[in-house]
Amino acid sequence: MSSISRKEDPRITRTRNLILESFGHLLTKKGFETLTIQDLADKVQINRATFYAHFQDKYALLDYFVSQLFRQKIEARTLGACQYSPENLKILIFAVVEFRSQVRKDWAHSNQTFEALVEGTIKKQIFGLFMHWLEEVKTNVSHEISATVAASAIYGLANYYSRAKKRPALEKFVDEAFPLVAVIWNSLRKHGGARAGKDILYCCWAEANF
Repeated sequence: MSSISRKEDPRITRTRNLILESFGHLLTKKGFETLTIQDLADKVQINRATFYAHFQDKYALLDYFVSQLFRQKIEARTLGACQYSPENLKILIFAVVEFRSQVRKDWAHSNQTFEALVEGTIKKQIFGLFMHWLEEVKTNVSHEISATVAASAIYGLANYYSRAKKRPALEKFVDEAFPLVAVIWNSLRKHGGARAGKDILYCCWAEANF
């Protein structure tokens, strides 16, 4: 997708928002596999060239779409995730599990390709946040490895919960899962201190640049 300037032409913003809104509707109705660029162009009433001015292909669109929904979910639940705290970690786990379950419910036409793409996008977002939390932590393990392990652990729990036939209430599941994730996370960062900060979550996303 082309870079988005801070002072973007309102017409460009409006068209992109229409593409995203229509994509969400078509994703629910048709599923990702059968959805085409022409379907989107027809629904938004634009030509294909206009679509490609915003997104490289439908895979790039899916990545952006899921990323934006996930960030909105995190921002709605967290007041200050730029600073690591056990509370913020627990909120993150809750948001990921809730979001993954919602994806499975809303986009029932998904297949393995779609599932893999969504997994990659969500893990990338979690990874970026963990990397930000580890920014000033000195450990014997690379930050990339630590963030990858922690992100995979949380997504694995979320995926398990979304697929379970019999599952407890979300709050109860997170209460049970949190100590396990906390042990993993603390073992990865035990040789350093968490970064202190007063930034709000929006700043965290912007500073992390992921």
